Amino acid sequence: MAGAIKGRGALSNPPGRFDNFTQILEHDGWYEEEAPNKVETVVLPEPARSIISRNDSPDIGFSQSINPYRGCEHACPYCYARPSHAYVGLSPGLDFETRLFYKADAARLLESELAAPKYRCAPIMLGANTDPYQPLEKSLQVTRSLLEVLLRCRHPVAITTKGALVVRDVDLLAALARDGLVRVMFSIPTLNDDLKRILEPRAAAARAKLRAMRVLADAGVPVGVLVAPIIPVITEHEIESVLEAARESGASLAGYTMLRLPWEVKDLFREWLAEHFPERAAHVMSVVRAMRGERDNDPGFGTRMHATGPIAQLIRQRFQLASRRLGYPQERTPELPTNLFRPPLRNHPQLSLELPM
Repeated sequence: MAGAIKGRGALSNPPGRFDNFTQILEHDGWYEEEAPNKVETVVLPEPARSIISRNDSPDIGFSQSINPYRGCEHACPYCYARPSHAYVGLSPGLDFETRLFYKADAARLLESELAAPKYRCAPIMLGANTDPYQPLEKSLQVTRSLLEVLLRCRHPVAITTKGALVVRDVDLLAALARDGLVRVMFSIPTLNDDLKRILEPRAAAARAKLRAMRVLADAGVPVGVLVAPIIPVITEHEIESVLEAARESGASLAGYTMLRLPWEVKDLFREWLAEHFPERAAHVMSVVRAMRGERDNDPGFGTRMHATGPIAQLIRQRFQLASRRLGYPQERTPELPTNLFRPPLRNHPQLSLELPM
């Protein structure tokens, strides 16, 4: 296991589950170069034939999502999306946060799919797998191009982000909000700057997220907070303080998820714990396993987000009590409306025929 690399979350680059070949490096006693303390980011376009992903998971509040990027430079070591890099032959470790892909043709693909005769409008989630406002977005503006299409079509959209860059698009979001077509959720696992630097190295600091939340709220955009993920022993003591800070910054919605450790992520997270919290690592994983049926992860629908057992129940009660005290709504968040949707005109050759004058 390598030591921590500045600005990165993962400590290693294990092979993806679909790799045919695995390399095992052995020290032969000869000269060995020191491990690099910096890894550059490589960004490439990703060809795509479609842009809208669909799911029928019963415990997810959306059926459609768009991921403008593959991989995420925020570098959170716990990210449940890391296994997606294995599908393109890359590692869920350092590759996930340093070998990034963007969908350059995303806006055109979206227009085409929204114009299809069989398309049925349902809210689209931006940020389901990787963050739509990660650092790349500042220059590439793929997310903004998607929002421009959604605004023209008056299509409902929900956004989840760890980035403060979302305020750049307040003009588009405020216009969508006037018809009730948008909500923005900020993921804030900790208010502690020192912990944030190792837990989500290139995400915005909590105070920057809270400022962004206030800007959007003042512009009429519904905003909320996700205390996510709650990591036992490491961040669970901050549940109430995160909810309070977000409420003071204009949040009107709140939710939470417990730490999830899919197959490729569990070992990466264990490495991270051993590096940064060696004295607590065993205790953390003991509590995680107690909430996951004595496994590192429980993928079951209905339990994977909030876990089970006495500790998970206590956390649920704390979250509910704090939410009620602070005035967050207790009922299920209503669906964004779909009745305002207007599909873009289809670019079909027969539609552009003109009679000679």
